[in-house]
Amino acid sequence: MPSDKEVETLVFEARQTLASQGTTRQALASVLAKLQTLADDKSRWAKDNYPDPEEGERQARYLVREDPDHGFALYLNVMRPGKRIPPHNHTTWACIAAVSGVEHNTLFERIDSGTGAGPATLRQIGEIEVKPGQGISLLPNDVHAVEIRGSDVIRHLHFYGKALETLSDRLTFDTTEGTAKPMKMSVQTKHRA
Repeated sequence: MPSDKEVETLVFEARQTLASQGTTRQALASVLAKLQTLADDKSRWAKDNYPDPEEGERQARYLVREDPDHGFALYLNVMRPGKRIPPHNHTTWACIAAVSGVEHNTLFERIDSGTGAGPATLRQIGEIEVKPGQGISLLPNDVHAVEIRGSDVIRHLHFYGKALETLSDRLTFDTTEGTAKPMKMSVQTKHRA
């Protein structure tokens, strides 16, 4: 994977911030601010480098970089309107910044005494629209759902403490059934065209 000075600077600074402050909301806010600066370079993340999803698909996820041990992984998600991801956690920290378009996030907290799969009760605690200039950061056990509304394809950077492909303990929640179950990857990660 080719090196990119600005991307590597983001990773270096994020690693320093999290090592000195721990994985806290304040530390992640600092990482998110750096990620938003990278997202502001719209030409870098354009369709020529990262094509839209194939016809009939709702999402294309591109791996931009990751550590050899699969840590500090950066992706570009390109999603079409109508894409929905049910409530889920990540089991690692996450920061999301918009290059273009709006990603509607619904935030939840788990209010039952469980921590794993099985019966689970969520309570909605907020909503946020991730759009240029307004991102979101999530702690490992934060739960959110995603929906792409409107008529435009969106491009958002997703930065994680560990690569998505290695996260075997993630949960997805069914609020109607009141359950949590292991989350499976539904989109194959691609490499830059």
